[in-house]
Amino acid sequence: MKIAVLLLACWPLAVCAQEATSGVELNGTISGLAAYSHQLTEDPRDGSAVTGGIRVMLYPTWKISEHWSVSGAVEVHTRPYFYEEFASQGHGVRADILQAHLTYSRVRENRSLVIRVGELSSAFGSFLLRYDDAVNPLIDVPLSYGYYGKGVTEYGLAGAQVDATLAKLDMRAQFVNSSPANPRSVFDHDQYGDWTAGAGYTIAQGFRVGVSAYRGPYLDRNSEFYFPGEAPPRDLPATAYGFDAKWGYGPWTAYGEVQNFKYIYHRIPTFTENIGYGELRRVLHPRWYVAARLSYFRSNEAPARQVYEAAVGYRPNRSQLIKAGYEVQQGPNIRGAQANTFAIQFVTVMRPISIARD
Repeated sequence: MKIAVLLLACWPLAVCAQEATSGVELNGTISGLAAYSHQLTEDPRDGSAVTGGIRVMLYPTWKISEHWSVSGAVEVHTRPYFYEEFASQGHGVRADILQAHLTYSRVRENRSLVIRVGELSSAFGSFLLRYDDAVNPLIDVPLSYGYYGKGVTEYGLAGAQVDATLAKLDMRAQFVNSSPANPRSVFDHDQYGDWTAGAGYTIAQGFRVGVSAYRGPYLDRNSEFYFPGEAPPRDLPATAYGFDAKWGYGPWTAYGEVQNFKYIYHRIPTFTENIGYGELRRVLHPRWYVAARLSYFRSNEAPARQVYEAAVGYRPNRSQLIKAGYEVQQGPNIRGAQANTFAIQFVTVMRPISIARD
């Protein structure tokens, strides 16, 4: 995985017509989900235990020249679709621009440089490389990632990022308009600059380790976690650091992350979280695989929680994937199997639509 950071920065370009100096291409993934969970029968949803949803991911790329391009990631999904939405209010359709950036890149035999400006995914951690349903071997996501009140948002952040690789070393630095723990639109109040940095080293083919960290103000005055009498949001930084690793050998692939989040308060105790997961996938046959993920959550204020997820995947053809998975949640505030979920997900990868020009 010698160019992991480069793949994050400009993977849509890899599928463009490689002989062309410019062109437009559109890739995408369409997913359908059917799920059963008793969470859906409780407040605030108070509905049926069965639900269904659709998620569409679109990846447009405009290759302007050899070094310049414009790339994006647009998500449209019905609610509820993600497991974290099972315990929240609301139905309907939501559309979000997760990425939209101008990219400058230079690639040589054993080094590369990529500069991006615009709407970016957070550079913290490693899971956001695999947030697409076609790449994630399971159905849910690790506990620290998500859209609502998580340590690492999957929404886009406005800013700039530099990625570089040199032989087996990869590095990245990002400056954005708000914290990965509380993404803010460029039109919102209480925007404060946040820094994220990370690095990784490929020890051997298929084995990479990495570290990352971010720091900056994380609250806004309308946040439910901004309490009366507290210091101004600009004086309340969040600090996060994490360690990640990937290992692959033959039919086996493993991922793992350990992360610590610290949210500063002045009038109440500082809030800390320790979150981690380990994920393992085994290919049984070119069409079949099994995967499992074990996650944990520990905090000085919130109840501890463990999540165990397992899934079986089947590929009818190279463009489609069917997953069947079961997730178990355990914690002092969870009654029996009340928060468990069984789901089936059907994923189709769109054939690229491209217009290329020499």
